Amino acid sequence: MDKMISYLLLLGNIVLLVTGQVLFKIGLGRSGGLHWGKLITSPAIVGGVALYGIATLLWFAVLTRLPLSVAYPMQAFAYVLAMIPAYYIFKETISPLKLAGVAVILIGVYLLAKS
Repeated sequence: MDKMISYLLLLGNIVLLVTGQVLFKIGLGRSGGLHWGKLITSPAIVGGVALYGIATLLWFAVLTRLPLSVAYPMQAFAYVLAMIPAYYIFKETISPLKLAGVAVILIGVYLLAKS
């Protein structure tokens, strides 16, 4: 049960990081790029920073429960999750090569979780 909680905390951390990145991308798009005056007042950017702050607190909890050699590489799952909004929200192309990379990451995350 404790291990499951550890992995749920890690998953929460990953979801918050990916969501923060999505908000960053939206905020940058709306501001027209790196226009700092617009960025610091952008609700999307501010929301992304807030999610990163919460994700960091979750990360602290994860590090008290899991070895760094397991927890940190498992964050590669963020790359997999990021493909979903990339495709559906930003209309990015997901090539067969990218899907192969996702498969490799998923296998690696699975092997880490089993160790």
